[in-house]
Amino acid sequence: MYNETAQELLADLGISAEHRFPALETLSQSSTKYLRDLKVNVKTALASEALGEKDALLIAYATAINNKNHPLQDALKAKALAANATPDELAESAAIASLLSANNVLYRFRHFSDNKKYTELPARIRMNIMMSPVLGKECFELISLAVSAVNGCKVCVNSHEHSVRELGTNEERIFDAIRLAAIVASLDRIIG
Repeated sequence: MYNETAQELLADLGISAEHRFPALETLSQSSTKYLRDLKVNVKTALASEALGEKDALLIAYATAINNKNHPLQDALKAKALAANATPDELAESAAIASLLSANNVLYRFRHFSDNKKYTELPARIRMNIMMSPVLGKECFELISLAVSAVNGCKVCVNSHEHSVRELGTNEERIFDAIRLAAIVASLDRIIG
């Protein structure tokens, strides 16, 4: 069913090779080198020194939720718990994915629309979770930035990137978070 590289990728993620993923099967049956690249990309992105294991897994988990990928959500949740993430941290990561889905749609609309009246109207989206996040303000903003980048909201990306830098985060940590979200988004196309 799956070639050795695909089996290793699934094992690295903690996903049983019993699951059937048609795109992964297609890649397994070809001579493409992409699966090796994807396996290395996933491993490297999750091992980011700038992020640390737990934060990397929380970013990956929020991205999998944002992408509605249940197998990846389950696998990344288990890995995050094993890396000492608390149920509250996991819940907040899920909440970020949900909240940013709303914000990203609203602010993308404002950005895309030529009607400036929309920028004057209040958003009226409750965001109390942002006031005292369980994850801490920096990690909360970093996950928000990663989800916003995946969702393609320029206004949100700039806002969260500015907030994270104001909190003292360096560009390497920010870039690693975005790279990780990008890799999870690419993984989502193959395992889902």
